[in-house]
Amino acid sequence: MLTNPQSDILQMELLTRLHKKAPGVHHMNFSQKNKPSPFKQRVIEDFKDHVSSGKVAVFKKYGIDFVTGRRQGAYLWDIDGEKRLFNLHCNGGVFNLGHRNEELIDLLKESLGELDIGNHHLISKFRAELARALAGSMPSDLDYVVFGVAGGEAVDLAFKVARAYTGRTRIISARGGYHGHTGLALAAGDGKYRNPFGPSAPGFFQVPFGDLDTLSEAADSDTAAIILETIPATLGVALPPQNYLQSVRQICDDRGILLILDEVQTGLGRTGKLWAFEHFDIVPDIVVLGKGLSGGIYPITATVLRQPLEAVFHDDPFIHVSTFGGAEIGCRIARRVLEISAAPEFLDHVNLLASRFAKQIEGLRQKHAGFLVQLRQLGLMMGLELKDEISGPLLTKTAYDQDLLMIYANNDTRVCQLLPPLIMRPEEVDWVIERLDLALSSARRLRPVVGVKTRLEKIIHKFI
Repeated sequence: MLTNPQSDILQMELLTRLHKKAPGVHHMNFSQKNKPSPFKQRVIEDFKDHVSSGKVAVFKKYGIDFVTGRRQGAYLWDIDGEKRLFNLHCNGGVFNLGHRNEELIDLLKESLGELDIGNHHLISKFRAELARALAGSMPSDLDYVVFGVAGGEAVDLAFKVARAYTGRTRIISARGGYHGHTGLALAAGDGKYRNPFGPSAPGFFQVPFGDLDTLSEAADSDTAAIILETIPATLGVALPPQNYLQSVRQICDDRGILLILDEVQTGLGRTGKLWAFEHFDIVPDIVVLGKGLSGGIYPITATVLRQPLEAVFHDDPFIHVSTFGGAEIGCRIARRVLEISAAPEFLDHVNLLASRFAKQIEGLRQKHAGFLVQLRQLGLMMGLELKDEISGPLLTKTAYDQDLLMIYANNDTRVCQLLPPLIMRPEEVDWVIERLDLALSSARRLRPVVGVKTRLEKIIHKFI
């Protein structure tokens, strides 16, 4: 959520000092209302001492010492039971079907009675069944599936296949996109994620998302693949310009380049269609899936390949393996997730919710004109574009105070991601909008004070 602890701590120290002075924000809470229980405090200390001292420091400065306890459906409870959050982030789609989906929990329990992770060397009925179902959900000859555990691993495999199949090296990605934190996936991301760890893997080049001319110029004869998120969430739920993806597909076709679409966050019904690329009338060469495929229960990812690309494994089918990829228990969960997500009535429900959000957020936009700029939306893939870069982190905090879990987009902090569970009830939209209205009001009133103090801090830093 926060990747620059020093700047974030400075910003929230300003907020903590200033909120009492800001008119009309007396209800804001930048410190914990109640002292944590000894049990909760011990958890925080253990996390600080053995997991991440930096995260604990940042959350303390934010006044967010939430420790996840009970979780069910759209809700998370603090471990002390004193605060409940409505999850409007869902870990980027991990919890599309809610927390601890009862049907998936029952299936997991049933599966534990007969299965384990399986053996990645051997032929598996459960991997075969899931792969067949995924292939059946895809257009054209996207027929082969390689399973993994994390999205970065799935992206790494996509790059390996692209390079092996084409005999080329260059991978082009979008600046501000996000594809994971493993080796090759990290190299396709922004410098702030990889520079602290030393030299990047060679052969990677970034272009602005939506800039077709720059992409065309970069796509040279050594380009193996272009990878794009269908809708880049970390870039602020940036919707592709009209005909952009179709034109990228044409460039790839003309130059023998593979098109990889990362649907880790947009897939499985999030946009109102099973796969987001269906909205744009294109067929990719490789599709990367993750997050929601797990049902929030068992980690699993999938890299789906067009039939000709599977040839890279013919000479040595063991040239790529993943010990836990396609664990048999996970395959059973993922297959049911796919069945649920592909059902017409499920997708109708997503689109109903999307329409309800769109109508009510337009009312908020008019009420908070000048602060809430617009809703970026395709189905329930949504982002609230705000006034400026300070406003996203500010709304994250004021939303938390109104019992909403929202996370600003790390590569465009003007935007707060709005990614609710796909299974929420229509009437819950009304409640969320009421709380969001209060959060926007608080953030809007606090924003001018924060802006003045931030500018003063920058001036002071020049003379220190």
